[in-house]
Amino acid sequence: MKTLLPITALALSLFLPASFAQAGDAKEELKELVTSIQAKLKAGKNTEKDLAENFAQFDKLLASHKGEKTDDVAQILLMKAMLYIQVLDDEAKGLPLLTQLKKDFPDTKPALAVDKILESFEKQRASKEVQRKLAVGAKFPDFDEKDLAGKPLSIARFKGKVVLVDFWATWCGPCIGELPNVLKAYEKYHGKGFEIVGISLDSDRAKLDKFITDRKMTWPQYFDGKGWQTKLAGAYGVNSIPATYLLDGEGKIIAKNLRGEALEEAVAKALKK
Repeated sequence: MKTLLPITALALSLFLPASFAQAGDAKEELKELVTSIQAKLKAGKNTEKDLAENFAQFDKLLASHKGEKTDDVAQILLMKAMLYIQVLDDEAKGLPLLTQLKKDFPDTKPALAVDKILESFEKQRASKEVQRKLAVGAKFPDFDEKDLAGKPLSIARFKGKVVLVDFWATWCGPCIGELPNVLKAYEKYHGKGFEIVGISLDSDRAKLDKFITDRKMTWPQYFDGKGWQTKLAGAYGVNSIPATYLLDGEGKIIAKNLRGEALEEAVAKALKK
């Protein structure tokens, strides 16, 4: 699955700056701390209790470099904040650390990045709220756009049909991996009332045109060339692809993110109703 990550996602936050070269053994200690955290997360140890020792080590490092207003020391505080926010989902503890970062380390690169980080979090929250509303059984909100051929495109256009809304891109490996299953279901059930609406997160129109022609993807596609900033991706809170919604004839969501043979089975079942 290809995912849209905020500018300072955990993978970036838990990063030992190459330039870190403080006095004593701070560089090696930070390396060990990052390695320890990554190992715990990989092993599924991702609770505050599991990481308590690591948080204490962050505090120890910050204390040992108290008074040093450098990018590298500021990065330690950023790493601690992001661990709270992105792993523990605890903004109550993480966000004050970002405020502290701006106050205690002004003009450092991590501090200057805080506003963008907060903006990314706000977008994530908005996306989660949209996704919460797009639950199975809910009516899929319609749109009124144009497809690649310039024809009107909406869910209402396919009223009475079973419709797969497919957010994808030519550069998305998992999307391409699922394409044979999508094509198989379309070829088997299109004549019986199954439709697909593709929503491409591509930015290169020529590449997209060639791809859908070569792969014989004959269903309508929405494309505005904005990649992850695609209008409909934002409207539906999509931050990872492939993302799919299977709709019944009334436009209600009957399944989400079907993979493999599950798609064909769900389409067959929906068409029988």
